[in-house]
Amino acid sequence: MSETTGYVDELLALYGSPQACAAELLCDRHDPAAVAFTVIDPDLTSVDLTYGELRRRSEQGAAALAGLGVGAGDAVATLMGKSADLVVTLLSIWRLGAVHVPLFTAFAWPAIELRLTASAAKVVVTDANQRAKLEATDATVVVAGGSPSVAADLALTALLDAQQTNHPAAVVGGDAPLVMIFTSGTTGTPKGVPVPVRALASFRAYVELGLDVTADDVFWNAADPGWAYGLYYAILGPLAAGRRSLILHAGFSPELSFAVLQTFGVTNFAAAPTVYRAMRAKPESAPAGLRLRRASSAGEPLTPEVIDWAREVLGTEVRDHYGQTEHGMVVVNAWHGDVRRPLRRGSMGHPLPGWSAAVLADDGFEPAPAGTMGRVAIDAAASPLMWFRGYHDAPEKTAERFSPDRRWYLTGDAGSIDADGHYYFSSRDDDVIIMAGYRIGPFDVESVLATHPDVVESAVIGVPDQIRGEVLEAFVVLRDGVAGDDELVAELQRWVKDKFAAHAFPRSLHFVDALPKTPSGKVQRFVLRAERAGAR
Repeated sequence: MSETTGYVDELLALYGSPQACAAELLCDRHDPAAVAFTVIDPDLTSVDLTYGELRRRSEQGAAALAGLGVGAGDAVATLMGKSADLVVTLLSIWRLGAVHVPLFTAFAWPAIELRLTASAAKVVVTDANQRAKLEATDATVVVAGGSPSVAADLALTALLDAQQTNHPAAVVGGDAPLVMIFTSGTTGTPKGVPVPVRALASFRAYVELGLDVTADDVFWNAADPGWAYGLYYAILGPLAAGRRSLILHAGFSPELSFAVLQTFGVTNFAAAPTVYRAMRAKPESAPAGLRLRRASSAGEPLTPEVIDWAREVLGTEVRDHYGQTEHGMVVVNAWHGDVRRPLRRGSMGHPLPGWSAAVLADDGFEPAPAGTMGRVAIDAAASPLMWFRGYHDAPEKTAERFSPDRRWYLTGDAGSIDADGHYYFSSRDDDVIIMAGYRIGPFDVESVLATHPDVVESAVIGVPDQIRGEVLEAFVVLRDGVAGDDELVAELQRWVKDKFAAHAFPRSLHFVDALPKTPSGKVQRFVLRAERAGAR
């Protein structure tokens, strides 16, 4: 795989072909006896789902959806937890040439309604324990994992069992939509992101180069498939690469996560920084002898103290990876030997093959000098794996993301590049704090706070100040049993001064039980800013 240019070209030819068929690419071309997913229950019992079984059940599912009036290009939503039923439903949708709309199970009705309305979903497949959230919808409702409680609903298992197999797989081409996923709403109203079939080229490249998932790995991506990282890289990427993936049919807990790693002999693990931090905070739950081959993190920047902890407890460092719903993973500390480089603490790495990025100056579209904070951007003209073309029915939002000549896609994130080409995340553009003319990224201060032994995590915001324009204020979650007092406030302020910068310490600290986050785990600093403004 040393010739990465040829590798990328091969992926693009396969997944971008006018004859591309999602069901063939994700399922039918693989060994029918090979395991596609191992679904694990909370008691650690499990069941294997082979590609052959997945094909048979999804052929029945495609026939069932067709009988409900779903055709190629129509939207089908899923309000489902991680399960075999979910995977079968997704392959049924894609086999028909329809479009999947993921609904996260933590959503309330307003978030669900927004996505159903925007996508014009014809059918919603929901777990029985989620059905009550669907307050009013014109879509046909199919219930998984139990008997329907509403007379008009249909039962998924009975619906599939009544169908014949051998339903033909739709040939839709690489530009056809595969998924309509919505952004997390970190900075505003969620926007629909059409994901085409050809995006599978990028997803597979990350699984193979970024995560280095091999045929011998026991791979577990703990992210929920209701969000991009879980859907792209726990479901789609492994299917495209023909790699077995673990699915935990349960909510997160550090104790259960450690048990899965040990019981199933996980060798390649991916999760959000929140997961690693929560596991680090429960040292008594960590079994001895874990020796992972690979560990990766995405979703939020990885604070450095997790890396040292992982080497000791998991047997390997955790490598930070950066991407967005609109692209998948772009800049990473890749694991594969052909593209791996020594880890540099605090860096999110380098662009993957098939991607080109830059940090642009704030006042134009020229690259900023090394070490200078600017706007992280993707060079669309030099990124053959880039698949995002615009938001669904939102041309004005799309225009905001691109330079006038559409060469540069603006991520909305601030960061920098060092002289050796390592990228560093600082913050969302609107999270940058400007104090007395200094641009301060909250992540830099949060990373330092996270190294203090009493701190689990923190969020830093800017608040107005008559003299400096803005000053830093921190919201800190402490370890169990640690009391926050004035003495600890002073200690943490000194900690930041000594380990980061004397001018960039938080003028105020608030000890809180939890930080506001999106359902995918991203810290919502704008919520803290709004709450702080209301308190003034």
